[in-house]
Amino acid sequence: MKSLLPFIRLFKAQWKMMFIGLLLSVTVLLAGLGLLGLSGWFLSASAVAGLTLVTTQAFNYFTPAGGVRFLSILRTASRYGERLTTHQATFKLLTQLRVWAWQKLLPLSASNMQGKRQGEILNRLVSDIDTLDHLYLRLLTPLLSAFFVLIGVFFFVAWFDLQIAIILCSSLLALWLILPVIFYYLGRKPGVEQLHNKRHYRIQLLSFIQGYAEISLFSATERFRIQLEQAEQRLLTSQQSMANIMAFSQALLILSHGLIVTIILYIASSGVGSAQPPGAILAMIGFIALASIEMLLPIAGAFQHLSSCASAASRIQALINQKPDIVFNESSKEVITQGTLKLNNINFTYPSDNQSNQAILNNVSLNISAGEKVALLGKTGCGKSTLLSLITREWLPDSGSIEIDNHAIEDYSQMAITSGLSVVSQRVYIFSATLRDNLTLAQTHITQQNFKNAAEQKAARDINDKVLLSILKKVGLQALYENNEHALDTWLGEGGRQLSGGEQRRIGVARAILHDAPILLLDEPTEGLDKRTEREILKLLFDFAEHKTMVMITHRLTAIDKMDQIYLIEQGAFRNNGTHQQLLEVDSYYASLYSQLTS
Repeated sequence: MKSLLPFIRLFKAQWKMMFIGLLLSVTVLLAGLGLLGLSGWFLSASAVAGLTLVTTQAFNYFTPAGGVRFLSILRTASRYGERLTTHQATFKLLTQLRVWAWQKLLPLSASNMQGKRQGEILNRLVSDIDTLDHLYLRLLTPLLSAFFVLIGVFFFVAWFDLQIAIILCSSLLALWLILPVIFYYLGRKPGVEQLHNKRHYRIQLLSFIQGYAEISLFSATERFRIQLEQAEQRLLTSQQSMANIMAFSQALLILSHGLIVTIILYIASSGVGSAQPPGAILAMIGFIALASIEMLLPIAGAFQHLSSCASAASRIQALINQKPDIVFNESSKEVITQGTLKLNNINFTYPSDNQSNQAILNNVSLNISAGEKVALLGKTGCGKSTLLSLITREWLPDSGSIEIDNHAIEDYSQMAITSGLSVVSQRVYIFSATLRDNLTLAQTHITQQNFKNAAEQKAARDINDKVLLSILKKVGLQALYENNEHALDTWLGEGGRQLSGGEQRRIGVARAILHDAPILLLDEPTEGLDKRTEREILKLLFDFAEHKTMVMITHRLTAIDKMDQIYLIEQGAFRNNGTHQQLLEVDSYYASLYSQLTS
């Protein structure tokens, strides 16, 4: 239950809308009670008044009839307003919760997210937060509105008969207190199971959709569909369990309420007060007792959702309450301008439950001057990509230090790091957006610019479009915009499926050029490309990085002779380094590798 407190505190931002929703909910219940009570009194009093001619002529039929119409209109209008305001407040709360969760999630590093599947994170940010809408809409609002209405009913009925008021309201209060607790415990286990099964089903479905090409290729579609159907069946079973508990709670509530109404009618049948005809007052109180079920019906079912809300809150907190392993110095004004890079005795091991986990980097030291071109060469798994991850601060080294421009990397803000480094990774991610959006992603000076009016914005966009088209031409993507004046508005689709692997790589290179940072980090930039395309891409990168620092990871030795220094990595340490010509003379392994790859 404590896990819900941080989320309840967020409600204060929407307290006005929530208060109006609660007030309208109370109004709806009071109008419903008043409508049925007044109708019962009106019918009974009319019947009694019709017994004699004198009472018939003296009885006021118009005022009660007007009251019935007024309460009918009030109930209808209040119900509409209550649904409108409570759902509006709920949607705003969900928006606020998602923004809050994202703000907590964004500072987390790769080490914080290690071992968490994408589907799991997506489920927590979508399904679990959606589950929390029950907290206000189906828990707090029905509970509080029923309690306030119960107080009002007590004072109104006590005006006519205190004994009946005590019996009626104490019985309703007992139901208000006891039934939610009973059904909380009955619905706790199936509620958690339903949330767990929903999460598991979404993860399975997302994995199936993302990996459908490989699943079909290896004829595993049927097996995955069976797993998906089993997950779906578990979800349906847990939903059926919750539906059974809901039906049982409603049945028990109706039975208990019926007994209360019967007891009230029995007690009131002996006469109520003395100022009014007992029959009319009896009918009014009986109808009020009968109408009170409206305020109790949501309560019995509401607490079934409490277990799922608490579980969802715990799962979200477990994700967002992590302390970021990497903290940037946001108060620093240091910026990367020169591009010098220095690594001192770096040691690193990926965290794992396995105590015998092997070290990835062992006492690695590297000194790169501004404008120097360096290649890191080695077998898969030797630690090359890890080294770049440490430079970009995705991970922290276990020991040692990293300096950029003679400042410790910890002295830079996150903006300074991202502005000072351009990265072309092994996999270039293409967003489901236009070609322009995928390119301007790298232009922080454009995306963060504020324009005074639409005309100024359009002029800046036209100028920037010319820049984008020139970059596309440089990277050899002119085929994407030739004979198409709206090429930059072309929708690339999820993951850039309509683009070839080479075209996606070229877009990654275009982003690096547009970013124009002093340090260029390349992780297998030409992997999977043919030799002609590889030479074109590398030539473009070398021309672009003529006065920039370049660190390139590669398995292939195309243009390796243009590097100022080549470092051979073996089992997490540098086994040798030098220029291309020096390594050919002193390192037989390098000479043999060069001979094989260039023959």
